[in-house]
Amino acid sequence: MRIIRGTKNIIGPIAHPVMAIGNFDGVHVGHQALFRKTAELAFLHEGTAIAFTFEPHPLKIIAPEKVPPLLTHFKQKMALIESFGISMVICADFTREFADQRPRDFSKNILFEKIGVKEIVVGFDYAFGRGREGTIPYLEKMGEEFGFRVHVVQPFKLNGHTVSSSHVRELIEAGQVETASQFLGRNYSIIGPVISGYKTGHAIGFPTANIDTSKVQIPGTGVYAVQVTYKNKPYNGVANIGFNPTFNRDRLSVEVHIFDFNQAIYHHEIEVRFVARMRNEIAFKSADDLVVQIKQDIEQARQILRKIS
Repeated sequence: MRIIRGTKNIIGPIAHPVMAIGNFDGVHVGHQALFRKTAELAFLHEGTAIAFTFEPHPLKIIAPEKVPPLLTHFKQKMALIESFGISMVICADFTREFADQRPRDFSKNILFEKIGVKEIVVGFDYAFGRGREGTIPYLEKMGEEFGFRVHVVQPFKLNGHTVSSSHVRELIEAGQVETASQFLGRNYSIIGPVISGYKTGHAIGFPTANIDTSKVQIPGTGVYAVQVTYKNKPYNGVANIGFNPTFNRDRLSVEVHIFDFNQAIYHHEIEVRFVARMRNEIAFKSADDLVVQIKQDIEQARQILRKIS
């Protein structure tokens, strides 16, 4: 898949461009429907299936105080987008100048002149341009003027909820990773480097990898059965998210005990997929009581993960 960083780097012509537009954080099942539609239309016309997205998250420029933790960082988002049939990503530099474009200027300067788009695929709630002034009817009007067709994908609903990045984020914050997986079409995962921690796990016989999660959405506190990928090799494990109340810690951490694993991986990147939440975080009277519980957690996690292996 070709990735173009910045609209100034678009070099045409592009064969019959068919383009999905959106931020696509999380690449949930609603986004996936847009990509499949885009790929299908591109195939019919021997064209190019394109995803037009933004870096950084638009709220980081428009309202920095409201920008949410990301569900997918850039590399992960690109890999997921490619998996649904997209052959090119145009990643616009979302600056204040870009945000202040009038909808017609964006349609003329970017969609028509830079890309030469022939068909556009958007979600039901899509809006664009300064202050989100550009509605779908306005986009369709621009299509009549500049020669492109607009396809609107209707909302997906699961369990009575419209699929959206914000709802997925709410589920993950609440620790409802199994429900979130239905909206994502996969288990939620975080990717980050392993950092130094308190080494408490090692001291009690269960070494853990502490993950730097400063840029991603962290699931709610608790203990989870997880799958881990390190250097493209899969492992099973159990993760604790919380404040280690048994040892009176005051810093939220994500610690993963990887089964049957004894490598030193500080500063290396791993991916942790959250399969099931098993219990709340608990303060134990002693380290010995905690060890007993950890052994039970490991056995429960092994049973859960065995069912899906």
